[in-house]
Amino acid sequence: MIYADNAATTRLSDQAFERMLPFLREWYGNASSLHSLGTKSRRAVEQARGEVARVIGAEVSEIVFTSGGSEANSWLLRSMAAAFRNEPMHIITTSIEHHSVLNACRACERDGAEVTYLPVDEAGRVLPKDVEAAIRPDTKLATIMLANNEIGTIQPVAEIGRLLRDRGILFHTDAVQAAGRIPVDVRGLCVDFLTASAHKFNGAKGTGFLFKRSGLSLGLSPLIFGGKQEMGLRGGTENVAGIVAAGCAITESAAILGETAERLGAMADATIRGILTGVPGTRALGDIGNRLPGLVNLVFKGVSGESLMHLLDIKGICVSTSSACASGEVSHVLLALGLTEDEAKSSIRISYGRYNSMEDADTVVSAVCDACKKIRGSR
Repeated sequence: MIYADNAATTRLSDQAFERMLPFLREWYGNASSLHSLGTKSRRAVEQARGEVARVIGAEVSEIVFTSGGSEANSWLLRSMAAAFRNEPMHIITTSIEHHSVLNACRACERDGAEVTYLPVDEAGRVLPKDVEAAIRPDTKLATIMLANNEIGTIQPVAEIGRLLRDRGILFHTDAVQAAGRIPVDVRGLCVDFLTASAHKFNGAKGTGFLFKRSGLSLGLSPLIFGGKQEMGLRGGTENVAGIVAAGCAITESAAILGETAERLGAMADATIRGILTGVPGTRALGDIGNRLPGLVNLVFKGVSGESLMHLLDIKGICVSTSSACASGEVSHVLLALGLTEDEAKSSIRISYGRYNSMEDADTVVSAVCDACKKIRGSR
């Protein structure tokens, strides 16, 4: 099987697996217990917190572990709504955010907040000048993803962060697709909050983290009431094995970031060239010159994306038609780019990862070209 759906999830790295395994079978103590097994688990959690902090340029005290990116995004948005519930609150976001952000923003609207959903250009870029124009006296927060999960476009988050910082507006970026794939530096990005999920960078499912910049006068409301875990913000027994794997995986990804990005970028370029040549009436989406390495989204004229995905699956190739979190829906991201519903339904996303090779890309190109001919020939 060729797995080319790494934007949905990634294979757990061998190193992360080896690091987490003892905490499932031998060192299984509760990290809040005071005996030796508990102390060993607590040290492992704090070591992982330090590993995450080092990779993204944060302080250890600024990292809170969660169950994943969606939880972290929802927690942040709802926490901000609660913090400003007694005063006018305006939020700025974009039309192509992940559903965990968009649905949380809609929940905030039901609670009385006002939200501006900024458009993007044909490459999926939000323009800093549009962010600036949307700012109002009651703007309390902006949330703009670092890189899009469907088309891979990387946003000018650092530039946006600087203009928001100058105006005293809190800024969050969803870095679920970016962390472990491109350099992420919370200071350079000028963000107050950043969220990520370990299973996107070869960690284990069920673990993510939220960065909250120190020095903010505004605190987060507890997500889960209970004990003092995660600085009293998220009660409950920690997922020690998952947290250990997250720290290991993000450190491992950072160490090979440049080499991996170059290799995956070459694979994506070869895939785009091969398919555009072999399948007339096809076009690539997103900002081709400024995208996540290894992610390709293509629209095929006269070809159902779902049919194409299933034909590839029969051949042992895993791709997707949209975000895994929106399976079966017409992509709101592609509609925001100006595509019609029919065009949006004729797209597939190919996302290579650490364990793919150029040979995989060649096989994908050949299989896509053959499948498209079969689909078109049956009409």
